[in-house]
Amino acid sequence: MLFDTHAHLDDRAFDVDREELIASLPGQGLELVMLPGCSLASSRAVSALSQKHPFLYAAVGSHPDVADEVDDAVLEEYRTLCKLNPKIRAIGEIGLDYHYEDIPREVQLRAFRAQMELAQELGLPVIVHERDAHADGMAVVKEFPHVTGVFHCYSGSLEMAKELIDLGWYIGFTGVLTFKNARKAVEVASGIPLDRLVLETDCPYMAPEPFRGKRNDPGKLYRMAERLAEIRGLPVEEIEAITTGNGKRLYRI
Repeated sequence: MLFDTHAHLDDRAFDVDREELIASLPGQGLELVMLPGCSLASSRAVSALSQKHPFLYAAVGSHPDVADEVDDAVLEEYRTLCKLNPKIRAIGEIGLDYHYEDIPREVQLRAFRAQMELAQELGLPVIVHERDAHADGMAVVKEFPHVTGVFHCYSGSLEMAKELIDLGWYIGFTGVLTFKNARKAVEVASGIPLDRLVLETDCPYMAPEPFRGKRNDPGKLYRMAERLAEIRGLPVEEIEAITTGNGKRLYRI
C-alpha cells in the first residue's frame, strides 16, 4: 500500500470527478493521502475533504505564490482549523519560489517565517515548497531548529538534501523521478537514507512517465515506487512499505 504525501485533490482539475476518484483510491493501492493547502480558500477545502474520508489527511498554509494574503487574520484561521480538525497534521504548503518573482521576495520571506512560527507554536511539521531559493530556504529553516517536515518536489543538490536530513527533515519525490533527464533527482534518491524519503504525486501536476502531459492523480504514485525500486535495487513492495512508514512518521499518523 502507498502513501501519497502531497496531492492537490481540491484543485479544479478534479471538479468533474473528485468524489468518484477519491472513492477509487483504496482499490488502487492507496492507504493514505495528504492534501496540502495552498491558500486560505484551499486550506478550508482540504480540511473539509479530510473529514469526509478516513484515509485523507490535510495541511493548511499559504503557498509562496499567494504569500501576500498572509496576515494575522489568516494565521488565526489556520490556528483555528488546526485546533478544530484533528486530521490536519501539518502547516503547508509554505516556502519560497523565486522562479517568476510575481510576489516580492521580502513578502515571501515574511509569510514563510510567520507560518514557520505557527508550526512551532502548534508543534506541527511543515511542507515546504522551495524553487530557485536554496540559500534563503535553508537560512529560514535554520532559524527554526525545532520545526521540521518535508521539502516536497525536491529540486536541490544531494549535499543540501543531506544537510536537511541531518536537521531532521524528509525529502519528497514526484513524477520527476521517472523523467529521462532527471539526473539530479536520481542522484539524490540514490544517495540519501531510505528512512528519510517520501513519495508524492503533486497532482494534478507532475505526472510520471508514461503519463506526462495528462492529469496526474494518486493512482499513478505506483510509478514513482517502481522507479525508486529500480534506483535502489529493492523489491517494489519493500519501497512501498518503507515510504508509507516514512510518511506516517512524518505526519504522526
